[in-house]
Amino acid sequence: MNNLMFNKSQYFIFVTMEYGLTGKKALICGASDGIGKACAIMLANEGAKVTLLARNEDKLKAVLNELPGNGHQFLVVDMDQPAQLEAILKAHIEAGNTFDILVNNSGGPAAGPVSAAKVEEFHLAFNRHLICNHILATHLLPHMREQKWGRIINIISTSVKVPLPNLGVSNTIRAAVANWAKTLANENAVYGITVNNVLPGATLTGRLQSIMENKSAKTQHTYDEVQAEMKAEIPMRRFGTPEEISAAVCFLASENASYITGINIPVDGGRTPSL
Repeated sequence: MNNLMFNKSQYFIFVTMEYGLTGKKALICGASDGIGKACAIMLANEGAKVTLLARNEDKLKAVLNELPGNGHQFLVVDMDQPAQLEAILKAHIEAGNTFDILVNNSGGPAAGPVSAAKVEEFHLAFNRHLICNHILATHLLPHMREQKWGRIINIISTSVKVPLPNLGVSNTIRAAVANWAKTLANENAVYGITVNNVLPGATLTGRLQSIMENKSAKTQHTYDEVQAEMKAEIPMRRFGTPEEISAAVCFLASENASYITGINIPVDGGRTPSL
């Protein structure tokens, strides 16, 4: 709960943030690196019991060793195999595990114009992002509804507001996920469950490096030139960090965000040219 200090003469409010996550159980997807890893560390720092989910067991073990506190665990799952995800998740829940917080996060589709995309690329991205998100949410919702509390946070992209150049498949699938999330939010608000989307801008991850390398190869510009050009498009003139994205996730997972649901929050240094 927030501690408020109100001075009537000066109309001054001081707010101390308390996330209220001690003992909450969080399932973090794509937690072996980047934004997912940063989310896991921040939520664990706030007292949550974290379950990491990704396909690389060695990386998951390494992240597990970095988490503060105890009671954390991991699940090895390839998000390109929805049937595998469902089987492992179902067995995990049947073993008595429940979750209060779900962070949906997985690697984005390869760059390229939509007109050159193959049908298989859409199938792969749809399964990885929308179908796997849906499998995770539908298996976790019964517990959240029963306790009248839950948080589902989807890491998507600013492209749900303004499509990004040369990310045709990603633009298409991310928009589908955003509309799925809004629908899910409306259906579950009555249970005290919030569903929100965090939209990272250009963030210092392996995916951003890959995008810049790809653009460099196609434009014959150096990597440094591409990086400078991308930074120039951002009002803050810098890239974001995974920790800055995870701060938004942590807030949305907290008690302080209990009346926020069904929204898209860009964390992009002001790059998105729309409200």
